[in-house]
Amino acid sequence: MVERKKLIQNHRLFKEAQRYLVGGVNSPVRAFGYVGGNPILVKRGQGSKIYDYDGNKYIDYVLSWGSLILGHAHQSVIKEIKQVLNYGLGFGTTHKSEIELARIIQKAIPGLEKIRFVNSGTEAVMGAIRLARGYTGRVKIIKFSHAYHGHADYLLAKSGSGLATLQIPLSKGVPRDFIKHTLVAPYGDVIFLDRLFKKYGSDIAAVIVEPVGGNYGVIPPDLDFLKVLRKITTKYKALLIFDEVITGFRFRFGAAADQFGIKPDLICLGKIIGGGLPIGAYGGGEKIMRYLAPLGEVYQSSTFAGNPVVMQAGIATLCTLEKRKDVYSRLEELTKYLSLNLEEEAEKRNIGLRINHFGSMFSLQFKEKKQFQQFYRYMLEGGIYFAPSEFEANFLSFAHTRKDIDETIEKAGSVFSKNWGR
Repeated sequence: MVERKKLIQNHRLFKEAQRYLVGGVNSPVRAFGYVGGNPILVKRGQGSKIYDYDGNKYIDYVLSWGSLILGHAHQSVIKEIKQVLNYGLGFGTTHKSEIELARIIQKAIPGLEKIRFVNSGTEAVMGAIRLARGYTGRVKIIKFSHAYHGHADYLLAKSGSGLATLQIPLSKGVPRDFIKHTLVAPYGDVIFLDRLFKKYGSDIAAVIVEPVGGNYGVIPPDLDFLKVLRKITTKYKALLIFDEVITGFRFRFGAAADQFGIKPDLICLGKIIGGGLPIGAYGGGEKIMRYLAPLGEVYQSSTFAGNPVVMQAGIATLCTLEKRKDVYSRLEELTKYLSLNLEEEAEKRNIGLRINHFGSMFSLQFKEKKQFQQFYRYMLEGGIYFAPSEFEANFLSFAHTRKDIDETIEKAGSVFSKNWGR
């Protein structure tokens, strides 16, 4: 067994980061507030592994929050990025790579007759909701409790992993007047949903939903409820928006919507389609999308949308995925194998652990928060990097091997044997 080095450089750098960055991070959950202690700072990644500044190696199940389905520094993606860098970093005009990436996505998700690229999942959702309001002439939207759809003010009501991790019910700085048109419903509650539509139906522009929840732990799909959403939005002439920023190209080469046999009016994408670089996109039928400027009066613009470096990374990623689309099932099998064995190892020691999983996503939940905290720190010290909150999803990539999984299970068994969490 390789002896792990003390986190000397890591602690020094994080202390310096705290001098210049708020909390030493640029996104709250990265601060390790839920699990305690200092976060690790990552110097580089390769395949299924990341390496800190002291040279320690970790099996990575965060994968840039699900973006790196091919693993870190995939050769074909890096090669394409290096090549396109020679042509320039950005032009602010339409170019061939934008067209090509849109063509690949449209072929994989036929319902996206027209696509608009942006820079993040948050932007994609903001654009889709504005479009839905502009198309329907209505103002209200329905979202579901604990679902996170980005950090737009009107979407931070009862919202997802970040706020849950920090135990913040509603972000300060968001006037309640900003969320008065956001209706929040319990996921899966058909009766509550029906009441909302009966009361506000003529003013509801859209319902937005993650087909597989990824921001309150992993929430497997409720297909019957998703079908109800399609039926009730059609009845009241509201739009159905699938937030597939996490799920797009995660379970299959295409959208979860097609996998589940449901056709939303708009789909939001991100993460995987950028190959690890910042990206977002939303799209739908031409009848709706033509309401966007420059054809219509729903305005949305961006300096960096369609950046050529990002587009090329996306093209390389999706072309690689298309060649491997028949082996997505391997990721699902490895995820199931990991989840069941981790639960079994915990059960042997009478430790309450539940792992929700779907496809290549999973999340860990212990009976007590302190158990997760102790488990997390022990696993991190042993070279396993999970998401630092029970409310965040973990992911597998095509770079993960059975050896990685077995090592993780073995390490967990060793951790569970310690006298902890009791």
